Amino acid sequence: MPAYVIVNVDVLDEEAGLAYASVAQESILGHGGRYLVASPTPEPVEGAWDSSRIVVVEFPDMDRIREWYDSPEYRRARAIREGKVRVGMVFVEGALPEGFSLPA
Repeated sequence: MPAYVIVNVDVLDEEAGLAYASVAQESILGHGGRYLVASPTPEPVEGAWDSSRIVVVEFPDMDRIREWYDSPEYRRARAIREGKVRVGMVFVEGALPEGFSLPA
C-alpha cells in the first residue's frame, strides 16, 4: 500500500537548504520515492501554518519509508540541515478508512 512523507520546511540558511535538498532528493529517488508536491508557497486557508514550504513524497509502502529515513544517504542529508533547516515530518499510509469512499 502506498505511504507518504509529509514535510513542513523552514529554510534558515539558503545555502544549507540547497545542499540538503540535493542530498535528500538523491536519497529519496534511490529508495523508490517520488515527489508529489514540493511547493515554496503553501497557501494557508484555515488554522495556523508555521512553515514556508511543504513537500509530499510517495513511497511504495511504509517499510520503504523507514528504510529511506534510516539510510546512510538520508542521515547525511539530516546532518547537512541540522540547525539550518527546520523540518516537521510525518509518515502516513495511503489507505482510506473502512467504509469511506471517494466520489467517482
